[in-house]
Amino acid sequence: MEKIKVLFVCMGNICRSPTAEGVFTKLVKDQGLDAHFAIDSAGTHAYHIGKEPDLRSQAAALQRGIDLSNLRAREVRDEDFEDFDFLLAMDDDNYAILLNTCPEQYKAKIKYFLDYAPELNERQVPDPYFGGVYGFERVLDMIEEASAGFLTAVQASNDLTSSPT
Repeated sequence: MEKIKVLFVCMGNICRSPTAEGVFTKLVKDQGLDAHFAIDSAGTHAYHIGKEPDLRSQAAALQRGIDLSNLRAREVRDEDFEDFDFLLAMDDDNYAILLNTCPEQYKAKIKYFLDYAPELNERQVPDPYFGGVYGFERVLDMIEEASAGFLTAVQASNDLTSSPT
């Protein structure tokens, strides 16, 4: 079975999308499903290419057992639209940018990440970059909810079983 390829997308790829990459990676690993997924993150802007995630994102994630220190920012590439099965946007701006740059045949792959957490009654993961510590905690809470919902949705439409340990 081919891996399910997931790309989390925000603006600069140093706060929300690497946090989502880390949270979702840990979730699938904890459930023994990591062999079924290829997970990455990227930004719609080239502000921080090659940089590690924001130190506040790293600290908040590490308190929940998620290490983001090995991740590095990159920009969304044209081939991502073909290569990934899901491109999960964090907000309206990034969703619009993805739709505007995506070839028509791949547009159905672009989704709002928070659509997988309908109980939050929100569609946008707020950018915590200019906020305080609470913003990073709130983003983590939202991303954990959406990650669980996304995994449930993917499991419902695919025959995924845990990998032998």
